[in-house]
Amino acid sequence: MASGFRLIFATSLLLALLDLCRGSTIGICYGRNADDLPTPDKAAQLVQLHNIKYVRIYDSNIQVLKAFGNTGVELMIGVPNSDLLAISQYQSNADTWLKNSILPYYPATKITYITVGAEVTESPSNFSAQVVPAMRNVLTALKKVGLSKKIKVSTTHSLGVLSRSFPPSAGAFNSSHASFLKPLLEFLAENQSPFMVDIYPYYAYRDSPSNVTLDYALFESSSDVIDPNTGLLYTNMLDAQIDAIYYALMALNFKTIKIMVTETGWPSKGSPKETAATPDNAQTYNTNLIRHVINNTGTPAKPGERLDIYIFSLFNENRKPGLDSERNWGLFYPDQTSVYNLDFTGKGSADVITQANVTSSNVTTWCIASSKASELDLQNALDWACGPGNVDCTAIQPSQPCFEPDNTVAHASFAFNNYYQQNGATDVACSFGGTGIKVDKNPSYDNCIYMTAGSNKTVASNTTAISSTSSFATMNRVPTWMFSCLLGTFMLVLSKS
Repeated sequence: MASGFRLIFATSLLLALLDLCRGSTIGICYGRNADDLPTPDKAAQLVQLHNIKYVRIYDSNIQVLKAFGNTGVELMIGVPNSDLLAISQYQSNADTWLKNSILPYYPATKITYITVGAEVTESPSNFSAQVVPAMRNVLTALKKVGLSKKIKVSTTHSLGVLSRSFPPSAGAFNSSHASFLKPLLEFLAENQSPFMVDIYPYYAYRDSPSNVTLDYALFESSSDVIDPNTGLLYTNMLDAQIDAIYYALMALNFKTIKIMVTETGWPSKGSPKETAATPDNAQTYNTNLIRHVINNTGTPAKPGERLDIYIFSLFNENRKPGLDSERNWGLFYPDQTSVYNLDFTGKGSADVITQANVTSSNVTTWCIASSKASELDLQNALDWACGPGNVDCTAIQPSQPCFEPDNTVAHASFAFNNYYQQNGATDVACSFGGTGIKVDKNPSYDNCIYMTAGSNKTVASNTTAISSTSSFATMNRVPTWMFSCLLGTFMLVLSKS
């Protein structure tokens, strides 16, 4: 009996250790309100090539679920507002939805969250009363098939759910939503589900530029904003908005609910009056956001607290109504080229590659495929380079000078180098998800000539080369002593069992 208890305790300790070791994460929203997007298969390939590990979709589209099967990408799927009534009324409807929308694809498609409704307090229709009953029915359906611990259920909110957000310590929920929020927060606390919120500092600046500086919204502020009640210093608006939600939750005595930012971002283009919607500002915001998240700094009120944040959005969506900015939140155009250069690792410069900064030294370098990379990763990167990457891969076709040796490493090396040279011979243009490496020895052989930057007259104004393997993945900053202590405890308990 005692040994069995110790084994159970050890297992629980290991699970806690693994959860602790998981740091903050960056994901991306894959909206599809457009008529010119690539197929879900190609979108999934683009996501993998950029090592994006977390994706949010807004429904349970079969083709999308199939496309992400066996990719390892964690999906957040959604129950649209239009389906809330049916799922909230009858448990059988929730059971059927789960049977048709999840079970045929799980676990090959790694579904980890279900959002039941989206920003219902902002909807002109009164969906609020349907959300919690629908969430309960979805959770019950998950329990019936043993998935309630593996798939979390929540719903998303806009920041408008707050009546006050400044100073952060005075954050408070809008009293008009009290009848909706009380059972919702009880559900989240009971089931250890996160409070999901969509936060856009862009709108705060656009709608109130006299009260919010652009630098503060972009994580570029040189001065701090002080919360007079707590004395906490805020260097950016996102942290302040997140902490306002923390304080609003604590004011209602919900101190254990975690916060997940399910949308944030910055538009690259807008209407004439939306002067802040530019590629430079979008690049600055998202680059600084990624750096902020992967450093696991948390927020002033919750230092070191894990934050999971999703950038909106994967593609520009040409069918979204409203101002021009609504159709220009994407990191990529529908043809899968980048809207602006973004360092997904959060470690490099956010500078856009231009002709003026192409050459940083006189040393000639080439980009080739790493022999240590897996065959699958190399093939995916090769397919991307010869497709959306716009590399001329004629030379590696049969009977052409670079076809032999006929293997993936050799073919990928040629394609990688062409892309690298055409896009400024920069580090980011040779990353290819960690499968590309730079060399200073000319890899040309026989009649197969590898180009150099000097032999290429055109340098692309943007690059979509895949950043290193940490791109959009979890970045861990667990103190070594804490890890060692917990691991040692686990091994000690296990040895005595």
